[in-house]
Amino acid sequence: MNGADLQVQRGEMVAIMGPSGCGKTTLLNCLSGLDEIDSGEVLIEGVVLHDFPDDERSDYRARRMGFVFQLYNLLPVLTAVENVEMPLLVSGVAASEARQRSLEILGTVGLSQRAHHLPAALSGGERQRATIARALVNQPTIVWADEPTGDLDSETADQIVDLMIDLNRSNGQTFVIVTHSQDVGDRAHRIVRMRDGAIVDDGHASGGKANKVG
Repeated sequence: MNGADLQVQRGEMVAIMGPSGCGKTTLLNCLSGLDEIDSGEVLIEGVVLHDFPDDERSDYRARRMGFVFQLYNLLPVLTAVENVEMPLLVSGVAASEARQRSLEILGTVGLSQRAHHLPAALSGGERQRATIARALVNQPTIVWADEPTGDLDSETADQIVDLMIDLNRSNGQTFVIVTHSQDVGDRAHRIVRMRDGAIVDDGHASGGKANKVG
């Protein structure tokens, strides 16, 4: 990364766009604490993320962040509800409470009837819904999404974006979405554009496009 400087307000839905290899995923991983940084700092809720030791940073991510990936990262031997409750169990939530909260969030994303199916029995859109449910089950402050619609057909992709917009509106959660899709970008509050490892437009600069959800 080349001196990236980015501010995201609570409750914003921000799309990060740019050509392949420009550093979008690297930026996302640095901001979320998955990757180390050589200089500078990342502040989330006033917390300097990289000041934490690795174990404390992992715990903070588990409690305050959600992650959605293009390839779902669901464990194939676990049902949808078992995948969703995993972050809660790892965080020490009692099994009965974890199951209840997981079933509730699966209902929110429209998967109540598929809760006890393995990922192989779910469609691509259903698997991504389960991934979103897992990302939201710990009621995170911020959700990081890396190409969440990249492996989906256009109709299913639209449904997933609709779902994220509804969750952003109803829960006030912040979404930062890496995407190649202009359709996804156009539905975010603003687009951050990257080129060659640098942010060239944060969506607020003169000439930048300020987008509205909807």
